[in-house]
Amino acid sequence: MSFAIRVADLGKRYRIGGPQAYRTVRDTISGAVRHPVRTLRARRQRAAGDDMWALRNVSFEVRRGEVIGIIGRNGAGKSTLLKVLSRITEPTEGRAEVTGRVGSLLEVGTGFHPELTGRENIFLSGAILGMKRSETVRKFDEMVAFAEVDRFIDTPLKFYSSGMYLRLAFAVAAHLEPAILMVDEVLAVGDVAFQRKCLGKMQEVGESGQTVLFVSHDLTAISRLAPKSLVLQGGTVQFYGPTVDAIRLYSEARQNVGEELRTRLDRTGDGVIRLEQLRFRTSRGHVETVGSGESIVVEIQYSSGFTAVNYEDIALDMRFTDMLGHPIATLSTRFCHYEAGPLSGVGTLYCHIPSFALAAETYAVDLWLAYKGALADYIVRAAELRVITAQYFETGQEPVKRKHGAALLRHSWSATERAQDAIDDAPVLSGAAQS
Repeated sequence: MSFAIRVADLGKRYRIGGPQAYRTVRDTISGAVRHPVRTLRARRQRAAGDDMWALRNVSFEVRRGEVIGIIGRNGAGKSTLLKVLSRITEPTEGRAEVTGRVGSLLEVGTGFHPELTGRENIFLSGAILGMKRSETVRKFDEMVAFAEVDRFIDTPLKFYSSGMYLRLAFAVAAHLEPAILMVDEVLAVGDVAFQRKCLGKMQEVGESGQTVLFVSHDLTAISRLAPKSLVLQGGTVQFYGPTVDAIRLYSEARQNVGEELRTRLDRTGDGVIRLEQLRFRTSRGHVETVGSGESIVVEIQYSSGFTAVNYEDIALDMRFTDMLGHPIATLSTRFCHYEAGPLSGVGTLYCHIPSFALAAETYAVDLWLAYKGALADYIVRAAELRVITAQYFETGQEPVKRKHGAALLRHSWSATERAQDAIDDAPVLSGAAQS
């Protein structure tokens, strides 16, 4: 059996740093003449720069017809690997040999033009993939039916919702018969019914003998689709083999992810009390992914040089933000009562959230700890928590953040006066605004 993908010593490096100050040609020449040694040293420093390797020494092979899962934490290099294999970006070192036509879905509507209609984008994508027009025509009705956008197929894409955009993008990528299908973690944008539909289609594509590379945090989907998986950690291959072993290795590593706080240097505070570990626990154990509305417990371990700490002397804030740093919600020891007595000098605080009422998205978690009014420890993006759609409202409607907003508020509708009666009967909280 021949190989569809061969990757050898692959590396991708990005340069980190701000732009250089503007200098005229005259300034550059005169500076070099007056200060030749200083100029040479500055040139070498600029050439060295601050580098970040998204991938390093990555090697693996994929045979034709194999379905491979790609697993790893955020920032492990999964998306960068698919971009290199899809020829969207070039590697810095090493080589990646890809044989056959590639259909990739790395972001919602990648390669689509918003000013063109759905119909025009389908034929454009087919042409980009190297398909004959007759091939695209043959598959056209099947793609439109799968995407469920027949009423809007002649409408410009700029008027599509994110869900319609995603359905059409996936339909095109999966139905134009690529030799290799690459799918990144974009299925989380759709509702559960569409996710199942996409997973079924990818399973069908794999069983037809086409090669599939599937990036996902959903380990259940990975285990269902991929007999083999690649585990990336810090841009390098940690494991490549049977999916059951890959998932076990990845899950065991995730249980210790909070220990990274102990070595974090990008923190502020006097360090009288230090945050050591942050983990999320559900009925499934320690996790990095939860469903909207799921009950979770946040475990925050701390250490100090004291034999005991008075709870009244500390204030701990846990702030959830979007990936741009915009605050979404803050949970604080100042907002609620504490149920235990004095704390030991080294221990764990537990925050119980009965229903995690945020829509599907990846959120960052900032931790802020004060002791006797002074900042003791502050860590930005101490962890990330991925939320997936779930039956939060128990109606079959599963809201996503990009369309409905981040917060999920339980509510009800009525065509009778019962709704007003509920308001009239509700207790008035102390400090509430009075009309």
